[in-house]
Amino acid sequence: QVRLVESGGGLVQAGGSLRLSCAVSGGTFSTYAMGWFRQAPGKDREFVSAITWSGGSTNYADSVKGRFTISRDNAKNTVYLQMNSLEPEDTAVYYCAAARSSPGYIGANSGVYEYWGQGTQATVSS
Repeated sequence: QVRLVESGGGLVQAGGSLRLSCAVSGGTFSTYAMGWFRQAPGKDREFVSAITWSGGSTNYADSVKGRFTISRDNAKNTVYLQMNSLEPEDTAVYYCAAARSSPGYIGANSGVYEYWGQGTQATVSS
């Protein structure tokens, strides 16, 4: 059974940074595309970022491009999301997700991702 556990959320002031981590167990991490999604109160879940098996290619939502960086360590079965220059609009529960996809997949379609974590709350105060 594949299990994803996020950590690193918290409360930060606008302009600050957070680094989210997602540890994956029970599967072959190096063959999963990994994604980060978020859901703010009263809003639908939205795509944030994705990374290929190898980490060689990444994809970002326009709203976070230039501020967030996704990375992965296949030796540690962990994917990260470094979030800088945070804004109150970034407040949400952040979820990591894994897709048994082709090696080059970095899509934003949540339906492709089969495995999900429980989420971690990130709150940005103004």
